[in-house]
Amino acid sequence: MGVLSDAQNNNGSGNCAVEGLMSLVRRKQVDSDRTKSSSSSSSPHHLAKALTIPHLIAIGVGSTIGAGVYILVGTVAREHSGPALTFSFLIAGIAAALSAFCYAELASRCPSAGSAYHYSYICVGEGVAWLIGWALILEYTIGGSAVARGISPNLVCLVLPDFFSLYYSYSLPSFLARQTIPGIEVVVDPCAAILVFVVTGLLCVGIKESTFVQGIVTAANICAMIFVIIAGGYLGFKTGWPGYQLQSGYFPFGADGMLAGASTVFFSYIGFDSVASTAEEVKNPQRDLPMGIGIALSICCALYMLVSAVIVGLVPYYAMDPDTPISSAFSSHGVNWAAYIVTIGACTALCSTLMGSILPQPRILMAMARDGLLPSFFSEVNKKTQVPLKSTIVTGILAALLAFFMDVEALSGMVSVGTLLAFTMVAISVLILRYVPPDVVPLSSTLQEAIDSVSLKYRNTTSPGDSDVDNADVKADIPEKAVPVLVSKETTIEDPLIEKVDVQLNYFTNEENRRTIAGWAITSTCVGVVILTSAASNLTLFSTYRYTLCGIGGVLLLSGLILLTWIDQDDARHTFGHSGGFICPFVPLLPIASILINVYLLINLGADTWMRVSIWLAIGVLVYVFYGRNHSSLQNVVYVPVAHVDEIYESVAEPHP
Repeated sequence: MGVLSDAQNNNGSGNCAVEGLMSLVRRKQVDSDRTKSSSSSSSPHHLAKALTIPHLIAIGVGSTIGAGVYILVGTVAREHSGPALTFSFLIAGIAAALSAFCYAELASRCPSAGSAYHYSYICVGEGVAWLIGWALILEYTIGGSAVARGISPNLVCLVLPDFFSLYYSYSLPSFLARQTIPGIEVVVDPCAAILVFVVTGLLCVGIKESTFVQGIVTAANICAMIFVIIAGGYLGFKTGWPGYQLQSGYFPFGADGMLAGASTVFFSYIGFDSVASTAEEVKNPQRDLPMGIGIALSICCALYMLVSAVIVGLVPYYAMDPDTPISSAFSSHGVNWAAYIVTIGACTALCSTLMGSILPQPRILMAMARDGLLPSFFSEVNKKTQVPLKSTIVTGILAALLAFFMDVEALSGMVSVGTLLAFTMVAISVLILRYVPPDVVPLSSTLQEAIDSVSLKYRNTTSPGDSDVDNADVKADIPEKAVPVLVSKETTIEDPLIEKVDVQLNYFTNEENRRTIAGWAITSTCVGVVILTSAASNLTLFSTYRYTLCGIGGVLLLSGLILLTWIDQDDARHTFGHSGGFICPFVPLLPIASILINVYLLINLGADTWMRVSIWLAIGVLVYVFYGRNHSSLQNVVYVPVAHVDEIYESVAEPHP
């Protein structure tokens, strides 16, 4: 029908609260040829279309393998999982695979920079998209810092392979060695900060050049992993796998420890998220993005599980070196030359992971700045290198400062929160896309004249009299036998039971009612997941209260799942965004399973981690309220029905006499 203004027809009522709430749910349009051409006038330089499937695999594998094996294996095995570390990687990998299916569909439908932020903005709304984007800033910046922080211990082993002690910092030059600041007991790492600056400079050269370098380093990374599996397996069979011959058994910390370990090692699966963030630079995103994400994640998950199974079998979990678990595991069996090779692989792998961790961050900043939520400074693309140069430099400075001051373990938990929040929102976006996709899109207010003309045309053609005539014509054209009983108003049904069922089915098959039911079903599912996982994870609650909450959450979750399975998906899903790409299977079951796993892992993170992330998100809310909301590109747009968009643009393109 009519046209909805983003100002919500603000007639001077001064209802700022309502206007502020409406700004939280406004959604942007999927990038199309028209939107790109309209934005080219204000931003003439675009990202380079240079990436193909091999590039994406190199980015995915290179961004992923490194931190999970070379840094967190020792810490997680010692403190959380024990010999069950392989299952922790498997659980995290399953959750990542479910999310990867959702990412693959959205990335191929909406191939633009921004990743989960971009998808949330299109499917959910500006408020949620801002929080996701703000969390992604934390995720990628801290991810790169954590990886850089883990490189210096491996560099020490590379310089002195026989030197594995707490005094490794003295083997590096004083300006590179870790030092403890007296009084505040903060360990600084100059080497990590310098490495971040080096990688930042490489990323500023160009996406194709940096990806080429990352591909070479990733090849060395995979060779090191294969060596660990083969050589470690030989040592394990030769020595009888001492790490598995423990009295404490395979689960010394129980199932809770295994799940806590899974939430921590989720840090090691952020690689395919980096692939999605480069969607705008892919030559054929509908084909290449899903394949790149799937192949990269499969390679990483298989290597993680095999390497972790070998390492925890070579050394008892409580004897693992928290900084260099793989190198020290080989050295404990007297194979020092193998430890040296592993250390070379670790250094190259961590350097590749560092590149992959910093790569997406400037593109997130660029996407948010394009939408007006951040200053336009971050959206500028360099004419020569075709990369967001200023955003890359700012990201490098922030990551270097964090790598210089902060501790790896504290950082990894915060990264897990950002990753899980993004994965959860991507799964919800798939449900929204399938069942209640946006039925209105924002257009520039400069098209107001054409919008009014088309809107007036539709109002005139849908008057009651014309509607009756049109309906009569339609009925005359349809053969009587072709009209189903339940939708033919002319059919007389004598049985009261059939009449009742007819009324109920017609209610659910009505498009407006179907969208309403689907919306409430998605809401019920999400609320049920939160209640169920919260109650199941809180062991301090009284058993009666806990089981009651679990029952309520389970009923809401199952009700939403059953409703979504029963009702039809929206026909508009076939034309939403760019067609011809990957389609996520088993909807709604797969996205709901992804939401359930991700939320459970989120709730099982430590309270200290949530405190730090909450502070960061609170700062983000303030930035949005005082800057982003008022500078949003959707501030003065006009919303029109999707069916009217093509006609509006055609009326603008037509020459006027």
